[in-house]
Amino acid sequence: MSAALKRVLVTGGAGFLGSHLCERLVERGHDVICLDNFFTSQKSNVAHLLGRPNFELVRHDITQPIFLEVDEIYNLACPAAPGHYQYNPIKTMKTSVLGVIHVLGMAKRCRAKVLQASTSEIYGDPEVHPQPETYRGAVNTLGPRACYDEGKRAAETLVMDYHRMNGVNVRIVRIFNTYGPRMHPFDGRVISNFIRQALGGEDLTIFGDGSQTRSFCYRDDLVEGMLRMMAAPDDFPGPVNLGNPGEFTIKELAELVIELTGSRSRIVYHPRPADDPERRKPDIALARARLGWEPKVPLREGLRRTIEWFRSIDMAHYRPPTPNY
Repeated sequence: MSAALKRVLVTGGAGFLGSHLCERLVERGHDVICLDNFFTSQKSNVAHLLGRPNFELVRHDITQPIFLEVDEIYNLACPAAPGHYQYNPIKTMKTSVLGVIHVLGMAKRCRAKVLQASTSEIYGDPEVHPQPETYRGAVNTLGPRACYDEGKRAAETLVMDYHRMNGVNVRIVRIFNTYGPRMHPFDGRVISNFIRQALGGEDLTIFGDGSQTRSFCYRDDLVEGMLRMMAAPDDFPGPVNLGNPGEFTIKELAELVIELTGSRSRIVYHPRPADDPERRKPDIALARARLGWEPKVPLREGLRRTIEWFRSIDMAHYRPPTPNY
């Protein structure tokens, strides 16, 4: 293996983002180990890579130790949709905390570089808009979303402590809402819900009055940001926001999905869940300055590609990972 090619571990590598990351790394010629327990992911996401000599799939739960020899680690292992991470909140917290401890321990031993996939959820229901990396967040530590929010915050703390105390080469990305082909149709996220409902002729379900806003980043843009962050100078551990600063209300999103699918679905409204953020939009000035990165794919085009993929799959091949979808 040449000096430019690396042994790369992707935890959560069979998930939505992880599978696309594995694909990019395999195409670059790296020796890729995809590690996943298949709780919310699909083996079919990486089936097309199984015949490649530089790709290996390992079924493993990162809450348990594992010993591998690698040069780089992308730690993406954790349920990321509210219905999934609230299904077993204790396991979610363990995945974030024990998982990152095992990853960082491996990195310390191997002298590997680690990229931690953090989240915009660490900002909670933000009082600052848009959210810069300097904003410390407004998270309810006792609420139903805290297992994910606080788990990811604790993971960031551990990443920086391993960096300071043990010299581990780290970087942190805070991922905002991302969508695209290979989203799990039953992940409970707003885009997959709306598309699945629209294509099935069902009513589109909005929780609240639809005035709450989100920013949606297409998967290719997000993966490119992660690759750039891993390749960034070692004096820049982050954190850095990765997301699309375009801001849309949930009602606008629902109307756009109905338009693009040609559906006759109606919009119906249900009570809003606890601690659901009112607004969410990344300040990406730091990513622009340090990584030369910004999203390229507009929401309409990204949704068109995503809807096309949803039309191409057989829903019978997907099962809801939890009852909370």
